[in-house]
Amino acid sequence: MDLLRFITAGSVDDGKSTLIGRLLFDSKSILADQLEALERSSRRREDGQVDLALLTDGLRAEREQGITIDVAYRYFSTPRRKFIIADAPGHIQYTRNMITGASHAELVVILVDARHGVVEQTRRHSIIASMLRIPRVVVAINKMDLIGFDEGAYNRIVEDYREVASRLGLTDVTYIPISALRGDNIVDASTSMPWYEGPSLLRHLEEVEVPDPAADARPRFQVQYVIRPQTADLPDYRGYAGRIAGGVYRKGDAVTVLPLNAATRIARIEVAGREVEEAWAPQSVVLHLEDDIDVGRGDAIIPSDHLPEVRQEFDVMLCWLDEKPLRAGNRYLLQQNSRLVRAVVRSLEHRVDVNTLDALPAGESIGLNEVVRARLRTAAPLACDPFERLPANGSAILIDETGNGTVAAVLFQS
Repeated sequence: MDLLRFITAGSVDDGKSTLIGRLLFDSKSILADQLEALERSSRRREDGQVDLALLTDGLRAEREQGITIDVAYRYFSTPRRKFIIADAPGHIQYTRNMITGASHAELVVILVDARHGVVEQTRRHSIIASMLRIPRVVVAINKMDLIGFDEGAYNRIVEDYREVASRLGLTDVTYIPISALRGDNIVDASTSMPWYEGPSLLRHLEEVEVPDPAADARPRFQVQYVIRPQTADLPDYRGYAGRIAGGVYRKGDAVTVLPLNAATRIARIEVAGREVEEAWAPQSVVLHLEDDIDVGRGDAIIPSDHLPEVRQEFDVMLCWLDEKPLRAGNRYLLQQNSRLVRAVVRSLEHRVDVNTLDALPAGESIGLNEVVRARLRTAAPLACDPFERLPANGSAILIDETGNGTVAAVLFQS
């Protein structure tokens, strides 16, 4: 049975947590004790209805305010597929949490309140989906019951979002009218919208095909840990542990260690302590090399006929996540998978207007949650790919120089 990772996004009060609660409730993925606790927590509601949002809003502040702050992960399965859901916050100040949840998503469900249509946060989350190259988008137009299940209003929202999708290059978009509170088109087809002939949300999630971009990508591997037991049984053992980010690695492959630019061959490959002839993304492996080379954490081991560029200057897209403004000349730490280097912001090229999606002058500084194209220079070379070619090797984060916190999500551009 395969696995689909998806994230829900949208503006405040669009019903993301209720939607996930409805998915879990109607697909009978709630344990008896969870349901009992949910019913107890909901008894204080004046309308007497079960508050499905409580299944994901786990923080006390979330329950008190009726909002999502942290990213909540939930797991469930049907006879056809397993799912990992990330419930992302809608408030603008928690955009950084949404990016965290979306970083490994294969599909995004963007909720739109049928009464309000496409709003600023809808565009912002769509920009992030585009930046992160999430391959599938579902626009769930929620609260259709509050507008009398009006087909005309649904069609207007679809047309508005199609313009956003076209400008962002989102090509695989599915539109589903729903009522998360009532359960219309969540698990079962709604009888209140006979004009809609598409699948319910769960049926679409079960049937959608999501290819693994790493499987067909160029081979990429970065060392996370050097294993040297130096015991009596293994006096000469030297293995390089890490996760394959793309492609296939085979015993005997001619490889180059970057940024050292040292050539050698793969002597052995181990997966879960067992020697194998080949391994592929996204497996965690231990590679052994034929030659004794000084390889350390963060170095890349890549087949010599598929080498990426090794550079120190990069054009990047940044989503700024810090309350302190971003300015040209600022210095940070850049973490690309397991490689950590110092970096300086050489220039700010332009920022993206989340209302019009236009490129605007960057100005002297960039504020919290803004998206900007910039140029970085690192103190040491990096072996990376453009994000659109291989997200796993084309992304990074910027960290405050003190190492105390992430300040930006980084996507390398071609």
